[in-house]
Amino acid sequence: MGIMEGKKGLIFGVSNKHGIAYGIANELYKQGAQLAFTYANEAMEKRVKPIADEMNSKMCIECDVTKEDDLKNTFSTYENIYGKLDFMLHAVAFANKEDLMGEFIDTSKEGWDLALGVSAYSLVSMCRNARHLFNEGAAVLALTYLGSTQMVANYNVMGVAKAALESSARYLATDLGKNGVRVNCLSAGAVKTLAAKGISGFDKMLKAGVLKSPLSKNITLEDVGKSGLYLLSDLSSGVTGETVFVDAGCHSVYSSLDEMEAMLG
Repeated sequence: MGIMEGKKGLIFGVSNKHGIAYGIANELYKQGAQLAFTYANEAMEKRVKPIADEMNSKMCIECDVTKEDDLKNTFSTYENIYGKLDFMLHAVAFANKEDLMGEFIDTSKEGWDLALGVSAYSLVSMCRNARHLFNEGAAVLALTYLGSTQMVANYNVMGVAKAALESSARYLATDLGKNGVRVNCLSAGAVKTLAAKGISGFDKMLKAGVLKSPLSKNITLEDVGKSGLYLLSDLSSGVTGETVFVDAGCHSVYSSLDEMEAMLG
């Protein structure tokens, strides 16, 4: 029996087999979890439905996380099929492409509202709508990135959105902790995903990661998946309000010798 045997939960944000959300969902499934999935719109259904079928899911539903009615319908449908929630994964983020290029100072008000609404406020909405469904000992996990605390080139408004996400998780950890529910963030390092291709200069980020990392490597989806499994399982029963880095140690190093030599020539 796997460590998630008998556990049931919702996955927001899987879009393909090459993303972090899939890596975590796959590890949960391999350990016996029952998974329900959402997809953002009709165009995404054809990508997500095969993944849901592969993992024997009983639920794969359209949900625009910026719409309260969609969230209410999602959790109502989940309750009718699965009952209570043992875990929930928030892997939802979006910003206009033009706001991930050029200078941060040029971010539009519309771009700001969109990025923070989809990427950060959605976690608050999800937790509020899920609150009555959580079992004691349940866990919520949101995906973040180092750009929340450090300036990362071309991450721009998404860095601000991730900072808001992490702060929200700490406040939610206190609110939901009254019910024995934990809320954490997982900050993954540079890993090849379809979403990452939208960040200008991402290939250079991968190379820099190898130079800076104490492990001298980039992480894999399996690395992230296993850490996500830990944070959504009872193995992390004493961990909440935390941001856990899975980046081969990059966040802990200002600049490696190899990196300095590469920059200075």
